[in-house]
Amino acid sequence: MPDLTTQLLPRLKDHRLPELALPAEFVQPNYQGFSILNTPNSICKLLGAPVKNQTPALSEEILAPLGGEVEKVLLILMDALALHRFQAWMAAQPELVWHQFVQQGVLAPLTSITPSTTAAALSSYWTATPARRHGIVGYEGWLKEYGIVANMITHKPISFYSGRANSLEEAGFSAEDFLPVDPLGLHLSQHGVELHAFQHHSILHSGLSRMLLKNVEKHGTSTAVDLWVTVRKLWERRKGQKIFSWVYWPEVDGLSHFRGPEDERIAAEFAAFSQAFENMFLNKLRPDQLENTLLILTADHGQIATNREDDHYDLRNHPDFTRRLHLLPTGENRLAFLHIRPGQVEAVREYIERTWPNQFSLLESAYAVEKGLFGSGEKHPGLLDRTGDLVALARGQAFWWWGAQPNPIYGRHGGLSAEEMLVPFLAARL
Repeated sequence: MPDLTTQLLPRLKDHRLPELALPAEFVQPNYQGFSILNTPNSICKLLGAPVKNQTPALSEEILAPLGGEVEKVLLILMDALALHRFQAWMAAQPELVWHQFVQQGVLAPLTSITPSTTAAALSSYWTATPARRHGIVGYEGWLKEYGIVANMITHKPISFYSGRANSLEEAGFSAEDFLPVDPLGLHLSQHGVELHAFQHHSILHSGLSRMLLKNVEKHGTSTAVDLWVTVRKLWERRKGQKIFSWVYWPEVDGLSHFRGPEDERIAAEFAAFSQAFENMFLNKLRPDQLENTLLILTADHGQIATNREDDHYDLRNHPDFTRRLHLLPTGENRLAFLHIRPGQVEAVREYIERTWPNQFSLLESAYAVEKGLFGSGEKHPGLLDRTGDLVALARGQAFWWWGAQPNPIYGRHGGLSAEEMLVPFLAARL
C-alpha cells in the first residue's frame, strides 16, 4: 500500500493561504484535508460516528487505502516526531516495526497547525477545531479576562517556575469549562465509543488534560514498557466494543528541547519506544484481539535546532525593544505575539529589522487571523486580545528568549519552518 510522501510533500510545501504573503521557505498549514486538524474527524468516520464541528476529515487520497469502518483505533501521538527525522530513523534502522505498517497501510505527510506547539495542537486533536476557534494560541497565553500570562499546559502563571499546577483556579479559572467547544470525548461517547488515554502519570491530571479529556478514562504510566503492558491488558479484556485509545509519548519532545533534536539520544529513544510497542503489545496479543483495528502513528509538530548560547536573541539584552511593549511577548519563542504600546508599532518594526535583519517575518495579528493563518470558522471571542498587535514569525534558526531564568532550550517549535510544521501520518490495519 502507498507511501504518499513523495507525491504529497511538494504540494504541502507549495500550499499558500490566499492573501497571506509569507517567505517561500515557510510551510503554511493546509487545513483542507492535509493537516493534523483533519485527523479527529477521520477517526470519527472510521469509528462510524458523525463528523464534528464541520471540520474536514483527511483527504480521500490518505483515507481510501485504509478501507471502511473499524472497531478500534489506536492513535500514538509522539510529541515532536518531525517527518524528516522519522524518515531518517526509518532509513537507518531497517529493524523498526513501523516498516511493516508502511507496507500494509499508508504513510503521508501532514502539516501541523499554527502555532505548531503542543497546547494548541492537542486542543485541535481533541476538539476538531483550529486555534481560531478553540483559542489556545501558544505555550504562553495572555488571558485578559484573568489579567494573567498563563502557562497553557500547567495552567499557572508563566512566571511561576515552581509551585502548584492549576493555580489559575485561584483567579476563577476552570480548566473543564475554559474551551468554547466540546472536546472529542463527549462527542464519541455519545455515539457508542469507549475512550481511553494513556500518558505519563505526572501529566495525567494536568490542566491541559483536564481541559481536553472529558468522558475519557485516563491511565497513568511511566516507562515505555509500562505503557504498552498497560495498553495490552486493557485490550485483552475488551472485545466487541468500539474503542478509541490515545497514547501520548512526550520523551522525544523533552529530550529534543534540552539535548537538541539531532542528539543521538533522540533516535535511541524512538527505537526503544518502538521495540517496547512491538515486544510488549503487538507480539503478545492474539490475532483476534487485534482484528478490525486501525493503528495510527503521528505527531503534533516537529522541532528545529537553535543556538541557545547566542545572547543576541535574549530580550533581556534589548531593553529599547521591550520598553515599547505592554508586556513581554507571549505565544512561542518562534511565533511570538507582541502587545505594543500606543504609537510604537513602527518603532518596533524598525528595531526588529535593524537588530535581526531578515530573521523575523511580521504580520499584523488581526490580518493574520482574518486571512486564515489560525484556521477558519467562528472566531474565539478572546483571540485578538491573545494575539496582540503583531505576530513575529522566526526564519532560519532565529528565536527570542524572554524568560527571567537562563535559556535552557536547544530544540524549539511553534513556527512555520518545514522542520516544525511537517509530521508523519502512518496508518494501517493490524
